[in-house]
Amino acid sequence: MGKRKLLSWNVNGIRSVKNKGFLEWLSKESPDILCLQETKASVDQLDPDLKSPPGYHTYWNSPERKGYAGVALFSREVPQSVRYDFPAPGFDLEKRVIVAEYPGFILLNVYFPNGKQSEERLKYKMDFYELFLNYVDSLRAAGRRLVICGDVNTAHREIDLARPKENSKVSGFLPEERAWIDKFISHGYVDTFRHFYPDEPNQYTWWDLKSGARARNVGWRIDYFFVSEDLLPALRDAFIMPDVMGSDHCPIGIILETD
Repeated sequence: MGKRKLLSWNVNGIRSVKNKGFLEWLSKESPDILCLQETKASVDQLDPDLKSPPGYHTYWNSPERKGYAGVALFSREVPQSVRYDFPAPGFDLEKRVIVAEYPGFILLNVYFPNGKQSEERLKYKMDFYELFLNYVDSLRAAGRRLVICGDVNTAHREIDLARPKENSKVSGFLPEERAWIDKFISHGYVDTFRHFYPDEPNQYTWWDLKSGARARNVGWRIDYFFVSEDLLPALRDAFIMPDVMGSDHCPIGIILETD
């Protein structure tokens, strides 16, 4: 497969970001694979140039609830298979998942829940985390190499947000949410950005729009690319693209070189 550029971006509304130059950005960056979260649109609401931009096959997982959640995959290569969930009997995943199989790895594009709204939503988020971990561990047990990306909605360590003390009791930086990321990493998944930049401060992927936090870089790093440890030899770089506007999140990416 050679060297590939994979990007991930919570666009906070695909139609909104399209009006801010998304397709021009896509053409300029020309990723091999692009994962989007929070698309907030059903396929029938999309313009043709979004559904099939030049050079890409697109896959959409959109909820019936308008203006909510949703994920999408733009891929130069047709995946060997695509599914729109992971096994979770009786648990509504709210159209937050696309799983695509490629030669050499399985890609999981996930928009993890936000727990700020209520205790019920925080419980939903933690349950989602556990179901997800069980699923990816089952893929690992079957000998599969994994790339996992998306908006995880939790900053892992104090270095990963501008104001850790002020947010220590806010969902997104609660002890139990951070402990789950510890657990996830202990199962053999690598935070690719911290692999290359373990102590680099002020590196964020989300900024609160209402307070104008982006201009002051008062942000959170809550968007990630993880790889299973057996893919580390193929990992060439990981990066954040804070200069790309259009959403309250910015894109992130990795470079993989696989057989």
